[in-house]
Amino acid sequence: MTSVSKTANTALGTVEGRTPLPEVAGHPEGSVHSLVVHTLIQCKRLLLVWARDPATTIQTLAYPALTLLMFNIVLGKAISNAAGVPVIYGQVAMIALVAAMSGAVVSALGFKNEKSTGLLARFWTLPMNRAAGIVGRLLAEAIRVLVTTLFVVAVGLGLGFRFGQGPLAAVALIGIPVLFTIGFAVLVTALATLTEGVVLVSSIAIFNTLLMFFNTGFVPAFFYPRWLQSTVANQPMSCAIEAMRGLSYGGPVADPLLKTVAWVVGIIVVFGYPAVRGYRRAAETSS
Repeated sequence: MTSVSKTANTALGTVEGRTPLPEVAGHPEGSVHSLVVHTLIQCKRLLLVWARDPATTIQTLAYPALTLLMFNIVLGKAISNAAGVPVIYGQVAMIALVAAMSGAVVSALGFKNEKSTGLLARFWTLPMNRAAGIVGRLLAEAIRVLVTTLFVVAVGLGLGFRFGQGPLAAVALIGIPVLFTIGFAVLVTALATLTEGVVLVSSIAIFNTLLMFFNTGFVPAFFYPRWLQSTVANQPMSCAIEAMRGLSYGGPVADPLLKTVAWVVGIIVVFGYPAVRGYRRAAETSS
């Protein structure tokens, strides 16, 4: 506040018999406080948009639940008998991860729509933290996947899924899809800034399909040809599935969990800068 405005404020307060209004110190756009506040605003905005969109609701809740039911009814008993372990523990983990990846594509299409309509450019001109847009999007993705995972687990409980390793293991299990989707969302965001919508959907759909049918949640690794078993067992989705299986049914946890973390960190390292750079470029050039 300038000295003139301060004097006017004091004079006004004196004339009207009131104390002067307090000075409110603003926070710089690049401060941590601004980043937190603006990130939460962007996150809330996206969650409200998704909650009001029927397609996103179907992708978040109905699609994973129906897919889990389909896999369990058609293949559950046969695979359980052949593998010697209840397949529901792998199926719940697999569907939660597939839903996380599929939902990230819907989010990426929403991002491209915001670019084409000029909304990103509008946000870029506002006095807000520059990182809040992409951080808020990642936070919203994490919350969406958390809701999806809880819903998938609830359906799985009706099909025989149980938390057999205690409450802490249950919390860790729920957190794995959230961790997994952060890395995948960074990858999709980077691709969304470089490709057209149709190309993006087609590319990610092929990638998702390969991961869904070549992982240890669909069938155990030894069901695949010998030359393919190592690849299937160590791909990112299989690592996350095995960690979730160990936290629920029992089995190794540390090794698959470390591999999952390594995959997520690796994806963020490789695609983090292109995602941030592409997001900024999209905001600056959107019409």
